[in-house]
Amino acid sequence: MSLDQIARDKGALVTATPDHSIEDAAKLMAEHEVGCIVVERDDEPIGIVTDRDVALGVVAAEKDPASTTVSDVMTREPVTVHVDDGVYELTEAMRDNSIRRMPVVDDDGTLAGIVTLDDVFVLVADEMHGLSEVIRAESPPY
Repeated sequence: MSLDQIARDKGALVTATPDHSIEDAAKLMAEHEVGCIVVERDDEPIGIVTDRDVALGVVAAEKDPASTTVSDVMTREPVTVHVDDGVYELTEAMRDNSIRRMPVVDDDGTLAGIVTLDDVFVLVADEMHGLSEVIRAESPPY
C-alpha cells in the first residue's frame, strides 16, 4: 500500500512560512486541531514545528511567542517520504529518525501531504479487524 492511500493530502495540511510567529502557528494548530505545522517555501517542506517545539522551545524557554518566529524553533530539513513509498518504508524512516510525523513529497520535492504515526495505527487497526473477521469466519463455534 502506497502512502498516497493513507496520507492526508496537501489540502488537509496546515502550513506556515518561516516568518510566521509562534503565536500565530499555535493558533493555527488549535484551530485545526493538529499537533504540527509543516513549514514551506515555494511549495517545498523546509521545516516542521510541533506542539512540543512550542511547549519546550518557546514556553519553557520563556520566549515571547509573538516575536519568536517559526524558523527560530522549527526542525530544519525535515525527513520526508515520497508519495509512492510504502508503509514499510515509512515506518522504517520513522523508527530510524525517531519521528512521528512526516511530510510527503512528490517527484519534484513538492509538498503533497503529511502522514503520521496515528495514520499508521488506524491502518493497522483496520487490517487487524479484517484479519479477525477471517479468523472468526473460519473458526468452529465454541
